[in-house]
Amino acid sequence: MNFRHLLEKHKLGQKLFKEVHKWLSDSGIYFKEGTIVDATIIEAVSSTKNKAKSRDPEMHQTKNGNQWFFGLKAHIGVDAKRGLVHSFTTTSANEHDLNQIHELMHGDETFVSADSGYRGVEKREETKDKKLDWLIAEMPSKVREWKKHPRINKKPINTECIKASIRAKVEHPFRILKCQFGFRKAVYKGLSKNDNKLAVLFALGNILRVDQMIRSARG
Repeated sequence: MNFRHLLEKHKLGQKLFKEVHKWLSDSGIYFKEGTIVDATIIEAVSSTKNKAKSRDPEMHQTKNGNQWFFGLKAHIGVDAKRGLVHSFTTTSANEHDLNQIHELMHGDETFVSADSGYRGVEKREETKDKKLDWLIAEMPSKVREWKKHPRINKKPINTECIKASIRAKVEHPFRILKCQFGFRKAVYKGLSKNDNKLAVLFALGNILRVDQMIRSARG
């Protein structure tokens, strides 16, 4: 606990993440052709059965599909070639994904890939002047309509399949975060403590991912 408090006090989690990022860049691991962006919800304790008789004021609830969640949201920018996290932000769960996209771009990418939740990004003030290819997925309802007549809509359906195949790499960091590191639920209160934890886990996740790639290359 004292070690964790030391990391939080001096914001060493973020520094560690940046050092790992620098090491990977200096080693030629990162390829900056494109960035994939996405976000995941991490639930927090929603009970008010505590001394303060209230929920964490920095966490909020949001609806995903037909289900409500209370907690925070981790937004990540991932290298499209290797699937490594090069940037992230931590917000309350009700923050719209589009509001964080400019924080997830490193500036050297030629394209950005994202799901349909990011539609309209090219019109926003902070991104409208960027000369990028925006590979943003169509709304699922529109794709379902296309699939009712697959022969007529073969080209747009194939385009969406290509977009989805590029976007798939963004799921690997979330799998490592939640399945291998077990960060499915926020234990600590406040965004700052959880941001520190995410920084350390994303840094370790990148190292783990590189190790997996090296072992795979060696056969």
